[in-house]
Amino acid sequence: MKNFLLTILCFFAVIKISFAQKKAAIDIKKQFEIAAKQYEGMLATHADTTQFPQSTKPDGSMNNRKSNWWCSGFFGGSLWYLFEFTGDKKWKDAAHKWTMAVQNEKNNTKTHDLGFMMYCPFGNGYRLTKNPEYLEPMLTGANSLSTRFNPAYGLIKSWDHNICGYPVIIDNMMNLEYLFWASRQSKDKKFYDIAITHADNTLKNHFRNDFSSFHVVCYEPGPTVFRKQTHQGAADSSAWARGQAWALYGYTMMYRETKDKKYLAQAEGIAKFIMNHPNLPKDKVPYWDFNAPNIPNEERDASAGALFASSLFELSTYSPKNKKAYFDFAEQVLVSLSSDAYMAKVGENNNFILMHSVGNKPSKSEINTPIVYADYYYLEALLRYQKLINASVKK
Repeated sequence: MKNFLLTILCFFAVIKISFAQKKAAIDIKKQFEIAAKQYEGMLATHADTTQFPQSTKPDGSMNNRKSNWWCSGFFGGSLWYLFEFTGDKKWKDAAHKWTMAVQNEKNNTKTHDLGFMMYCPFGNGYRLTKNPEYLEPMLTGANSLSTRFNPAYGLIKSWDHNICGYPVIIDNMMNLEYLFWASRQSKDKKFYDIAITHADNTLKNHFRNDFSSFHVVCYEPGPTVFRKQTHQGAADSSAWARGQAWALYGYTMMYRETKDKKYLAQAEGIAKFIMNHPNLPKDKVPYWDFNAPNIPNEERDASAGALFASSLFELSTYSPKNKKAYFDFAEQVLVSLSSDAYMAKVGENNNFILMHSVGNKPSKSEINTPIVYADYYYLEALLRYQKLINASVKK
């Protein structure tokens, strides 16, 4: 009996150790080395800091955009992630250069995307260097973003074009982290209050009973919802993959910033929808829409996959019950994205890191192409993965 009990105790000890001291399923250093080589090539072909790498055109040529494009901050943000991993000053210098290249957007009040444009480069730059030069552009940008919040609606307006009177897209959740930072830095509670109010009204109006999200909700004064629709998904009733990723990332972040359990419950509900969807492929990299009409003959979206991985690595640290499930799923996605199926060969893919993302298929824009934000969230996921692996080894 004594030997039997000893055997049982040893068994559970082995299980505990194997889970706590988890070994990385991919070579993180190697993946960053590949990414660095790609972005060395990107920098070599982008001497002009008014031309921001965005994606690849249908003819195979580079698609660059100006600083007022919503994705302009992702390249500088990715360079900061390369600096964070390597500690190499050359990446710090390049990141600073491309960060300052978007600083004029601090005064842009025509976009809801200043979190992407300003916080991804400036926020990471300030986090890693505490360079005081970054503070004024960041705080000015946060004020510009806050002008798009209308108290009569309780939401940040997404677009000024005429899709409807007061459109709000799920993507807006990604810009709230910027406002939380601004509130802490400035000691001005208005930024915090805007973020909370927007998140609460989005939670109330954007989601279906299964925790999937509409892309666009159109409001009338009141405020009242008069239409729910899509702009980038397959149909108004479908679950556009990157939209679900924005939602997962956004409400995971909301829990981090507030510790309000309703946000954790929302994030976990979204995670359950994603992880258990019958149309999710075996490699866990989603089709561009979970309800795309021609599955399995539909394009994958690596950018949504990268967002899933990054979000779920963080969410795994908040949920003791689902910690392993979230971590394992995120790891599976990261393994897939790091494979030859999605990771570009060095010198190819216009020097982007990942292949096979989808921007806006209904508008025939950026279909099955590399896109800069896929790289950004892939690198972020790698860094989060490394930190979790390192933490497990230290236990």
